[in-house]
Formats: sequence, structure tokens, C-alpha cells
Amino acid sequence: MFIYSVRASTIKFFGVVLLSVAALVALILFIPGYTAPEDKSTFMTGTGITFDNIKNDEDRRSFLAQFGWETKKDTVDEETVTVPDKFSKIYKGYNEIQKTQGLDLEKYKRKEIKRYTYIVTNYPDYDGTVYANLLVYRNKVIGGDISSADIEGFVHGFQNPKPTNK
Repeated sequence: MFIYSVRASTIKFFGVVLLSVAALVALILFIPGYTAPEDKSTFMTGTGITFDNIKNDEDRRSFLAQFGWETKKDTVDEETVTVPDKFSKIYKGYNEIQKTQGLDLEKYKRKEIKRYTYIVTNYPDYDGTVYANLLVYRNKVIGGDISSADIEGFVHGFQNPKPTNK
């Protein structure tokens, strides 16, 4: 003959488990669903700027042209870089620029990416050298900036902070 006994503590344990499962189910059913933000390849609503299919020099220059930038034909620099595992204060600041563009380098930590640098030829109201840097991973622009070569210069996203009056 087989005898099984149940103690009060066992019943309390299963009661707590059952109550927890019921609470979890209620949360899933009654809390509104999370919808993922729009694909970052068109982060500027209504502008149709695309960050994908960047396979060659012409594609990179066309990408910059979407923002109104004209560049010299050849790259100044083309380098493979690794996004660091831990961001320094400077890298965090740079990533903030990327976030204002709808991009984020956080998910590319420890990845090898390509950096392409071009000279911008039509930066308004500035006589010094201006560079456009593109960070590309698997044929997609994941970051970049427009910056001056001067020590006391500027760095900003792809959008021109000083729109030209035409």
C-alpha cells in the first residue's frame, strides 16, 4: 500500500506559485503591448533617408548627398576599426550624437566596422577643411558625423545645423 501525506507548507508553496502565475498572466493580458520603434533606416519621419545597401563608394557618396553634402570623389581615409566593449567618456559623447540621428553604437560593441572619411566641399559659412565620416557595418550606415579639422572646430550628425537659404 502507498501512502502520501501533504503538509500545510506544501499547500502554501503551491498556492504562492499558482498566485504568481495568475498575476503574470493578468499582466500579459492587460498591459498594452510594446511596439518596436520604426526601423532606424528611415529615422527622419517623412524624409525617406535610407541607411541600407551601402556597398561601394558611389553608395556612400549618395548617402551623404541625401543630407545635401557634396564630397570629393575619393575617400581621404578608409579604415577597419573595432567598436570598444566599454565606452569611454569621449565615446559616450560621440554615441549621443549618433542617438540624435536615430542610431546607436551600443549594439555594435566588439564588432569590426569600416570607417570611410570624405572631404565635404559645400559646408556653408566655413573656410576650413570639413570631413564626413561614415561608419558602415554589413552594408549599412550605423553611425557617422560631419566634423572640422580644426582643433576648436565642430562635430555634429549628418544633418546640417546651419541650413542654407536658397
